Amino acid sequence: MLEKGANPAMNKKKRLLRAELACAMALAAVIAAGAVSAARAQGNAEEEIGRLAELMGWKAGTVAADIGAGDGAYTFAAVERVGAAGRVYATEIDAKKLAELKSEVAKRKLKNVIAVESKEADTNLPAGCCDAIFLRRVYHHLTKPAEFDANLVRSLKIGGRLAIIDFPARAGLDPVEGVPSNRGGHGIPEKIVIEELSAAGLHVEKIVNDWPEDSYCVLFVKK
Repeated sequence: MLEKGANPAMNKKKRLLRAELACAMALAAVIAAGAVSAARAQGNAEEEIGRLAELMGWKAGTVAADIGAGDGAYTFAAVERVGAAGRVYATEIDAKKLAELKSEVAKRKLKNVIAVESKEADTNLPAGCCDAIFLRRVYHHLTKPAEFDANLVRSLKIGGRLAIIDFPARAGLDPVEGVPSNRGGHGIPEKIVIEELSAAGLHVEKIVNDWPEDSYCVLFVKK
C-alpha cells in the first residue's frame, strides 16, 4: 500500500533506505560479536598460558616452543611471559597459517618469536633448544607420533619440560585422517599420551585433569 501523500518512486526509495539500514545494523552486530569472540579467545589464551607458565616453571629468559601454533594466540601470550630475554618458537605445518603467523610476528615487531615450518614427523626445531615445549590440542592430530615424539625429546634441554594439553575422543567430531587407530576417534586418551611419550624417554611429572574445555594436561620432564 502506498503511503498517503507520497508517490511510488518516493516509497520505493524509503524502502531501499530501510533495507540498507537493516543490513548495516546486522553487519555491525556481526562485527561486534567477532570482536567479543576474539577478545574472549585472547583472554582464554592468556589465562591458560599463565597457568602453564606456573606449572612448567617459566621465568624471564625461558626458551619455549608452541607446537602447532595456528593463529599464534598462545605464542603471543607465551612471549609476554618469557620476556625480552626469552624466546618462543612457533611451529606450524600449514603453509597458509605459517605465512599469516610470520606476518603477524613482523607486524608486532617481535624479534624473539621464531616461526618455523614443521613437518609430519619433525618439529624442525634445533636440538637442545628449549626449556619448555607445549602442544595444545595438537597431539591427537599427529600421524607419525613415534617419530615426532623423538624430535620433541631431541629439542628439549636436559631438565626441560613438555606439556601435552588434549582431550579424550569425543562424539560429533570428524575423524582425523592418518592417525593411529588406538585414538578411538577425534581426540586421544590420556593413557596413550603417557605411554607414547614415556616410550620416547620422558618422565611424567604431573597430571592435571581439570584443564579448561574438558581437557587434561600431562607434564613430562627430560632427565
